[in-house]
Amino acid sequence: MDAATPLTSVALLALPGCTSAATVYGFFDALSGTRRDWQMLHGGAEVASPFRPLVVSRDGGPLQGANGVTITPDASFAACPRPDVVCITDVMVAPDEPLGDRFDAEAAWVRDAYGAGATIASACSGAVLLAHTGLLDGLDATSHWAYCDALSARHPRTRWHPERGLVMAGESQRILMAGSGVAWHMLVLALIARFASPEEAMQVARINLLDMNTTSPLAYASLTRGGLANEDRAIARCQQWAAEHYARESPVSQMVEQSGLPERSFKRRFTRATGMSPLEYVHTLRLEEAKQMLEAGNAPVEAIAVEVGYQDASFFGRLFRRKVGLTPAQYRRRFGALRQSLHGTR
Repeated sequence: MDAATPLTSVALLALPGCTSAATVYGFFDALSGTRRDWQMLHGGAEVASPFRPLVVSRDGGPLQGANGVTITPDASFAACPRPDVVCITDVMVAPDEPLGDRFDAEAAWVRDAYGAGATIASACSGAVLLAHTGLLDGLDATSHWAYCDALSARHPRTRWHPERGLVMAGESQRILMAGSGVAWHMLVLALIARFASPEEAMQVARINLLDMNTTSPLAYASLTRGGLANEDRAIARCQQWAAEHYARESPVSQMVEQSGLPERSFKRRFTRATGMSPLEYVHTLRLEEAKQMLEAGNAPVEAIAVEVGYQDASFFGRLFRRKVGLTPAQYRRRFGALRQSLHGTR
């Protein structure tokens, strides 16, 4: 990341006795690992996340979450730099339990942050506190299905949608809300898509297997796991060549020629450097490009097969299913829809 590019600051609101440490630090980990982890897994140069997550509480002192786990905030409200995003991760209260004035300070701080231009996000029961701010009046909203009836009765000026996993509302859609359970995954991906890029949100989804369906983990795997960072310069040059010319006919023979090595020596050194045979490496490059094309467009599978180097579409289909765990059509339905929804959060 360019040192001149400012980080997106995300304040994760922690409430004593009412916050799940898993959700708070799940957000923290996903945001901290954006860009950084993808580069690391692919052998790229070390880069920082474009996000600066901070756990924030009223006084900044250690507090116990809902399950008794000690949470150590990074800052108090007074010491927190002006956030770009405020996340209310959850509130552990019964659906029909009134908040009273327990969290008036938190509600006021959230309102002030919104007034200063911050995006406000809530996950699951965090909608209870967000509704308490009054910012949802006249807007669409969502929460965990068990809370929406009580919230509807308590906040009738808000249109509650328990069936929706993600809702964006308000001026410039600066209010984002996730519904039941692990829909917070979709919320953090939406934030990454909006403040970094949809492509990087897809990377986080694939690294962390963030899915609300029973999709094989293989579908998320980035097949080009070898990267270019190895000490064998001859092999590294061939990897670079393959990254640009993988669709050519007989690419392994051309890599052997590029290397200047005897074929047996080349294959032995390539496998030692990358963990894959040269042919397997070419297949993984081709399939990774095919996955990107399936996510991003509507080209026929047969055309994609040819584009990435396979003249036999049936062989491509069998190889894709064996390596990815889904057929090309299944992959497109699953991840094409996810990419489109992430682009829609921009």
